[in-house]
Amino acid sequence: MSTDINVATRRDSVSSQPLSTQEKSDASTASDLIESEQDQSTFEEFTPEEQAQLDKIYIKLDLRIIPALWALYFLTSFGSSAYGNTLTMNSEVKHSLAASLKLDTHTLSTASALYYVGYIIFDVPMNIMMTRLAPQVWLSRIVLSVGLVYTCYSALQTPGGLIAIRFISGVCGAGTWPGMSYYVSLFYPPQRMTRRVGYYFTAAQLSASAAGLVAAGFQKMDMTHGKEGWRWYYLVYGIVTVFVALLLPFWLPDNNLNREPSRFQLINKIRSMNKYPLNEEERLLHERDMGHYRKQLKWTWNDIYRVFIDVRIWPLIMMYFGVVGTGFGLAVFGTTLIKAVLKVSSISVSLLYAPIWLFDLAAILLITPFSDIFKRARPLIFSLASLIIITGLIITTFAKPKWTRYGGLLIAGFGLGPTVPTCMSMAADIFNQRHGDIGVAVSAALVSGLGNLGSVVCTYALYGGWPQDAARQYRNSNMIMVMICGVSIIASFVSFMLTNTIGNKKAQK
Repeated sequence: MSTDINVATRRDSVSSQPLSTQEKSDASTASDLIESEQDQSTFEEFTPEEQAQLDKIYIKLDLRIIPALWALYFLTSFGSSAYGNTLTMNSEVKHSLAASLKLDTHTLSTASALYYVGYIIFDVPMNIMMTRLAPQVWLSRIVLSVGLVYTCYSALQTPGGLIAIRFISGVCGAGTWPGMSYYVSLFYPPQRMTRRVGYYFTAAQLSASAAGLVAAGFQKMDMTHGKEGWRWYYLVYGIVTVFVALLLPFWLPDNNLNREPSRFQLINKIRSMNKYPLNEEERLLHERDMGHYRKQLKWTWNDIYRVFIDVRIWPLIMMYFGVVGTGFGLAVFGTTLIKAVLKVSSISVSLLYAPIWLFDLAAILLITPFSDIFKRARPLIFSLASLIIITGLIITTFAKPKWTRYGGLLIAGFGLGPTVPTCMSMAADIFNQRHGDIGVAVSAALVSGLGNLGSVVCTYALYGGWPQDAARQYRNSNMIMVMICGVSIIASFVSFMLTNTIGNKKAQK
């Protein structure tokens, strides 16, 4: 049984006569050359006036899509940073999450690791669901689930409850990042995609900064109406997230205007209230542009299997593994590192945590546009950013002045900025050309899901999961993060070589 994915189609010419082996080879070569010429002449299909109109169309889409995705990612990312902050909130009076629930290091590392296990297990199936349902409704469902679960954090009483709810949080949030990457690929061609991914990826950095600043405020509410500050923190965050989730089905446009009516009247009502941002003339021009990158695809589980066994997926996973492991290590245990290095109050720790992610934001805004301009140089851009992370971690570990060591964290944050958007854009570009929309969806989920094993390593085995390393001010944990960033650099060059060796010949129907 196969499923039609309603996407723009490109006409293929197929001979009605059987071919000999040599003729098939010659025809395949000729077809590849034609497709290569078509790929290189994308913009030659449009007049200068149409090209200018296309630029305006994508700006118009930006104004509708990017703010919604930004809000979505801000709120779903906020939870991880909030969790890291609540571990140290009001620690002087033993009212932090860790002190209130009497958590030991083993419980903390297990809870953190299980969060990413939930992500890893459910990332692929959650993202495949987006190819069967209206993507904006599915993304809204993710945000709603995240909001409801984090509201429940305010009622935690036992270590076992924390372990369970961290795993559930991972399951509920699974598919967020690859889902957004897939959604963006439905509206933007590859050469315009990295910048857009970078735009909404800034939400993660600002949410991490905001989490620290907001935590400082909620520490002032400690024991208001008998509740610790961290309980108020989770309660307010969860309610705000649920509210925004209810707006998203109307905010994010539906990419498929020809979708058949649902048997559920509520869904049809939501669709009727979701106004498409382009008029008919703009929509047709946009479809012409996107039609070059998409083709009709009838997919079965065998098509998904072909994405799994495509050797080019594994270097991308290892690229993501290193930088995301490092990023989440800093997100969850950044406050722990700051407290160990600077030995300041819990409120000061929360305030000093924020600038790390502002530096991350600055790098996204400054560097990711070059990833779109110099598309073939994406592996090099990724590698240079990873080297900046390594430099920052080495300074944090071995510098003598304590504020210089804090500066190393800022440098590491700057390096993290462009790595994930660049990696995800590479995956979308490579797998869209060979495998179509299902390739984008599955590759994004695989890269994000399996790549998050790096987060498991950095949150379970390092920092809080390695109590003996605390006496060394987490020197060995930092050096292991340096090592996995080095693995990411090697993987980026392997990806570059494989892509140039294997190429991007289109999948055969």
